[in-house]
Amino acid sequence: MNKRVYLLTIVSFVVGMVELIIGGILDLVAEDLGVSLGQAGFLITIFSLVFAIAAPILLTMTAKMERKRLTLISLVVFLAGNILAILSPTYSVLLIARILSAASGSLLVVLCVTMASNIVEEKYRARAIGVVFMGISASLVLGIPIGLLLGNAFGWRAPFILITALTVLSMLGVHFFMGRLKPKPAIPIRQQLSTLKNRTVLFAQLTSFLFLAGHLTLYGYLTPFLKTALGLNGTWVSIVYLIFGVAAVFGGGLGGTLADRFGTKPTILGVTIIFGISIFMIPYTTFLFPLFLVVMIIWSMLSWAITPAMQSYLIESSPETSDIQQSLNNSALHFGIAFGSMVGGIVIEQASVEMNATVGGFLVILALGAAVLSMTKKEHAEKTAHSIS
Repeated sequence: MNKRVYLLTIVSFVVGMVELIIGGILDLVAEDLGVSLGQAGFLITIFSLVFAIAAPILLTMTAKMERKRLTLISLVVFLAGNILAILSPTYSVLLIARILSAASGSLLVVLCVTMASNIVEEKYRARAIGVVFMGISASLVLGIPIGLLLGNAFGWRAPFILITALTVLSMLGVHFFMGRLKPKPAIPIRQQLSTLKNRTVLFAQLTSFLFLAGHLTLYGYLTPFLKTALGLNGTWVSIVYLIFGVAAVFGGGLGGTLADRFGTKPTILGVTIIFGISIFMIPYTTFLFPLFLVVMIIWSMLSWAITPAMQSYLIESSPETSDIQQSLNNSALHFGIAFGSMVGGIVIEQASVEMNATVGGFLVILALGAAVLSMTKKEHAEKTAHSIS
């Protein structure tokens, strides 16, 4: 496989890391800028929201631009957003920096996937896209522990200094090693959204949205939870996040293996049920730290185990629009991150951080209901098609 795919994977990793990197240092940001934890959490919400919305819009607007040039321009804007974050004197300026990073970052991820699929032979195309997505998923689970380690050691601006340096290296890599690539016609947004008229697909995308929303309701505020409910200090919080990140990366591979062995439907239902139970259990395990760690590892492994199964399920359900569904699923995941971090911020301000797990668990129950509805619609459609034939 073309080695330049790994360069694009590094770019996608750097971009993805920015989304949740602030999650572990919310208390540091809140204290330094004089805002509440809920307001600090909104910095995750706004990033994910812009990330989910901006990609299809910007892709349509830049449809005729040569891809390498567009990637470099996007990296320059992304770099500017992170430099602004480092220099932010107020919460409002940091919010603007997050919006700039999210808009440019969302376009960069799509460009990385597009370029990866075009620079390899057709037989390696799926693998190339999978490698780029591994960079994104790894960044989402490792972003917080990296941010936490740097933030606790050098202040909350330190993670953004690291990302700025990595962005400059990414720009150099793209400039020197990527070739020019002609643009392909973009699929209009209306055409993409029209595929959601298929109820099987609609409820499947809703499952991804609600699943990630339930996860982020607690995970986005895990630092204050660990400090409040378990009384952990900064070092132990870093260790917990590192364990969580490693388990989540393994979980992504586990989800793919389970889907191949048992099928997508049993995997989606099984993962969602156990994931929901583990979130509900979290507040009741804080009296014994080893027990908490065991339940947390299960929760973290399953947090990304559903994604490979869901993407395979979407391809099975609508093979003719599979490319569109992968793009929409990426948006659904980021909408879920935005909604979950927003809900978590409301809960932590109106009640207490101990309630975040319970509220997140209820969202996972709704995700299970959406999955069941999707599978019911799929079975009905298959029976109808069989009876007609």
